[in-house]
Amino acid sequence: MKFTKMHGLGNDFIILDAIENDLSAINFTELALTACNRKFGIGADGLIVVQPSEVADARMQIFNADGSEPEMCGNGIRCFAKYVYEKGEITKDVISVETRAGIMIPALILEGNLVKLVEVDMGEPRLLRKEIPMTGGDPDERVINHKSQITNHKLQMTCVSMGNPHCVIFVEDVHRTDVSGIGSQVETADLFPEKTNVEFIQVVDSGQLMMRVWERGVGETLACGTGACAAVVASVLTEKTDREVVVRLAGGDLKIEWQKEDNHVTMT
Repeated sequence: MKFTKMHGLGNDFIILDAIENDLSAINFTELALTACNRKFGIGADGLIVVQPSEVADARMQIFNADGSEPEMCGNGIRCFAKYVYEKGEITKDVISVETRAGIMIPALILEGNLVKLVEVDMGEPRLLRKEIPMTGGDPDERVINHKSQITNHKLQMTCVSMGNPHCVIFVEDVHRTDVSGIGSQVETADLFPEKTNVEFIQVVDSGQLMMRVWERGVGETLACGTGACAAVVASVLTEKTDREVVVRLAGGDLKIEWQKEDNHVTMT
């Protein structure tokens, strides 16, 4: 089996190409569990499969390290876009990618024949409790600064869906936060019927955030693109930042903008 290893800010993936190769005999859920294992496999946060699409230029199928299939992955789609362009499978610099969260539009910033940057239109954030999804309370309300007790942790959370669920928690110091202990409990809390990603955010100033993330089905990772988008949306909703923000993650920086004109979030 041919594979390519890629990462976006240290958020790493095994790429399989179902356009170039016949992968119909492979159970991707089982493969993700073994191939993503860092001790006995290739090692990765997730497995990405490049698939043909009837409604877009290509389809991105992604599996977490635990075999679950999330709706979207921000760093994953950047890797996906770079892969299909540099492999010559798509020759346009603005492409459409089918995902479980809908069609995403990455724009490629090129340096010669190589993709230097990828800017992704991540679409509109979904803010209603039922859209996240999240139980309890009015399904048509926004979840902003919601106070909740999860096991022995009293938390204040703002929740956003970027096609996948996110629970954003603002903290004084991300480096002193128990990301594993709190994140694992919030991820699987009854409040979130489809589980959730958990972002721990330290506000530096109106244009800068520091972030650590506990990813659903993976654990703590070096970066999360949809999580960075959700963090900026939550920061704007709670009046902590402007709409254009640099999010500093362990693996590097993402520039996120929540545009007023069309309500879309872009990630570079």
